[in-house]
This record gives sequence, C-alpha cells and structure tokens, in this order.
Amino acid sequence: MNEFNSTKIFDGYSTAFRQWKAKHSHCQYIHGYAMKFKVTFTGSLSELNWVCDFGSFKRNGIKEHMSYMFDHTTIVAEDDPQLSIFKKLSEQNLIQLRVLNGVGCEKFATYVYNYINKMIFIETKGRVKVLNVECYEGGTNNSAIYEPLTK
Repeated sequence: MNEFNSTKIFDGYSTAFRQWKAKHSHCQYIHGYAMKFKVTFTGSLSELNWVCDFGSFKRNGIKEHMSYMFDHTTIVAEDDPQLSIFKKLSEQNLIQLRVLNGVGCEKFATYVYNYINKMIFIETKGRVKVLNVECYEGGTNNSAIYEPLTK
C-alpha cells in the first residue's frame, strides 16, 4: 500500500508569550506574533483518494481548538515565576491565558503535533498520522519543526 503526504496550513493566530529564561534577549518580555502552523499528514488514501479530509477539522473540533489555544491568547510556561500575575490578569479578563509546559515555536509545534495527531488518528481510525508540524513566527522566516523520532 502506498503512503501519501498532504499538508494543511493553520494561520491567522495572534499569540503573545514570553520566554522568561531568555535573560540575554528581548524575548524575555511579553511579545507576540501572527503564528502559523504547517501540518504534514501521512497515510494511505481514503476511498475518496484523500490522505486527509480537511473538512473534518471543523467537524472534529481541531479548528476551534487551534483558535482557543492561539488566537488572541497569552501563552505562559507553567514554570514562569510570574505565572500568578498572568493568572490575575486572566481573572480580570485582561488576557486569555493558556499555560503550557514551555513556550516558543519548538514547544508550540510539539503541542500542535500531539493534539492534531491524536484527533486525526481517531478520525481516520489509524489510517493517517501527523508526520511533522512546522511553526512560523508571523511574517518572519523563522520557524521550528517538530517531528518525533520513529523506531
């Protein structure tokens, strides 16, 4: 059976975050980007000759979840020493706080990979998986790719 790849770009997410450990860099401050994610799927073709039914992203909640996580949100690392301040801002409806185990393109790509791979595996009954996710910082040429090691 042949394997095929297809890609989907999720974009239009205005996301603010800070990398608090980057004391040598302006990245230690809250800043934001228009985030974009390129997701590559791999698998055999469906009866419709598709690797992935892109229409399923609305049906299975992937599009909604991506907006929830990344659209006009502030993402903070769970070990950020100022997390309590961010939580207070969220309680006052000044930010839409999301807490992850780390921030930055590499961590965001990993998060998106894990989430979408789980959802697409269920949707396709294991026929399709995510090969990798590339996360771009807005209009820059900067990106990071997460692709798990295979055994």
